[in-house]
Amino acid sequence: MPIITFEQSNGTATEVEVADGGNIMRAAVSNGIAGIVGECGGQAMCATCHVYVAPEDAASLPEISESEDEMLDCTAAERTEFSRLGCQVRLGGATQQLRVTVPSDQV
Repeated sequence: MPIITFEQSNGTATEVEVADGGNIMRAAVSNGIAGIVGECGGQAMCATCHVYVAPEDAASLPEISESEDEMLDCTAAERTEFSRLGCQVRLGGATQQLRVTVPSDQV
C-alpha cells in the first residue's frame, strides 16, 4: 500500500497508508490529520486541502490541471512551486511514497 507522510509545521510527522488510487485529502481526513479540512469534499473548489509536496517527490506527480492551478491561487497559506491540492493527487502505480507538509493556515 502507498504511504503518505504528513509533516506539520511544528515538525511532527504522521505516516498513513493509502489504498491504490486514494488521494492525499481523503487519507488526511480519514485519519484525523490536523490542518487538512477538505471542505468541498474533493471537487477542487475550496483549496482547504493545500499541501506542500516534498521537492524530491514533486517530479513524480502528474502535472497540475487547469482547475487545480486556479484554486492554488486561492490558498490561505503562500503558494509555492511545490503546492498541490491534496484532493487532486492520487497515490499508487509509480507513486508509492509521498511526503507532504501541511501549511499552518487553510482557511
